[in-house]
Amino acid sequence: MPKGSNVPVPTTALRVELGWRSGPGVPDADASALLLVAGKVRSDGDFVFYNQPTHSSGAVRHEGKRDIGGRVTDTLLVDLARVEPAIEAVVLAASADGGTFGQVQDLYIEVRDAARGTVAARFDSTGATVETAFVLGEFYRRQGAWKFRAVGQGYSSGLEGLATDFGITVDEPQHTAPAAAPAPPLAPPVAVAPPVAPPVTMPALPVTVPPPVHNAPPPPSAPPTAPVSLSKVTLTKAAPSVSLTKQGGTSGSLRVNLNWEVRKQFSGWGSKRGRAVALHADLDLDLCALFELADGRKGVVQALGNAFGALHQPPYIHLDGDDRTGAVSSGENLTVNLDHIRDFRRILVFVTIYEGARSFADLHATVTLQPQYGAPIDFSLDECTVPSTVCALALLTNTGGDLVVQREARYLVPERGVSPQRTVDHAYGWGMNWTPGRK
Repeated sequence: MPKGSNVPVPTTALRVELGWRSGPGVPDADASALLLVAGKVRSDGDFVFYNQPTHSSGAVRHEGKRDIGGRVTDTLLVDLARVEPAIEAVVLAASADGGTFGQVQDLYIEVRDAARGTVAARFDSTGATVETAFVLGEFYRRQGAWKFRAVGQGYSSGLEGLATDFGITVDEPQHTAPAAAPAPPLAPPVAVAPPVAPPVTMPALPVTVPPPVHNAPPPPSAPPTAPVSLSKVTLTKAAPSVSLTKQGGTSGSLRVNLNWEVRKQFSGWGSKRGRAVALHADLDLDLCALFELADGRKGVVQALGNAFGALHQPPYIHLDGDDRTGAVSSGENLTVNLDHIRDFRRILVFVTIYEGARSFADLHATVTLQPQYGAPIDFSLDECTVPSTVCALALLTNTGGDLVVQREARYLVPERGVSPQRTVDHAYGWGMNWTPGRK
């Protein structure tokens, strides 16, 4: 599509893919969406991005990022049938992290029917220079139907500038202008009134107003809601660890999500079913956690043996369920109760292949740790080059009452007859006894 053009799109679930080509010196980019009425959001809740991944209506959801063969995508799921009637447009944006879009090659936005996979619209953005954010496209209502417009409007003020332009209150440090030089002295007047400080204009914070209640006294004034935080943390080989305390994650819950996809189509024997299968269809990964509590107790949280753990009693870790899709909106999830940080000595989060593949070689996976309070922490696994069926993902260690998250991304190869759980136990010195288990 050329810039400024528009096309009809089906009123259904659409997968919006922001994509670009990675490489040396290429910054990361992030997809976001804003739901607008008269060109502005109604509240900060109408902003969907990596720190606020789901709209309250369920109409827009941030599905996450993939990196396959140097082609990076960040995806939003937009279900136009669920968009509230008051919403007039859904703006689709991109922001650069650590550079400008002049350094990003082959930037595009593509709209696909989520069920059928057919392409409804595509816009390739070219000619970027110093821009750090773009409105790439938008869905808008026209005569009872939805259309997609290719926009291509750039911003040099990043995600913060783009968000505030649409009415979002952003919790980001502002640059302070240097103090102005003092004015030259004036001849003293006969009488001088005491100096009056100029009024200070404070930025307005959005206030959530509850619906009116008939025949009831007005409720007390509520405090302003917290501004939206744009902070995030990506762990790499060069910077593999981060303190949860420094990120604000000192209480509440910590949600650990594993999502994956198959790099290419392949087939072989399913390990449990004894028949030829398409491995990507039967692929089953299990997210697990070894734990050691401060009182010396040790154990494992996993689907095998229905050892799902518990959130409000030891081990204060709970496995949410068992997923086979790998989708970032679901995937494999476990939750850690950060209100009990002092009860932990260490936690090792790892993943095993239960069935459907002989190694991680053809899989791409991303790990996200989302504290209830604080910035999300994410990282991708390196490409697997060994016949590994178990991968240590992250090690959380209690250091003076603070959980430090260490990216492991370590593929392990079990010896013949040795289970993946026993293999990771031996590698990290947990010292537990293991027996066969089923789920």
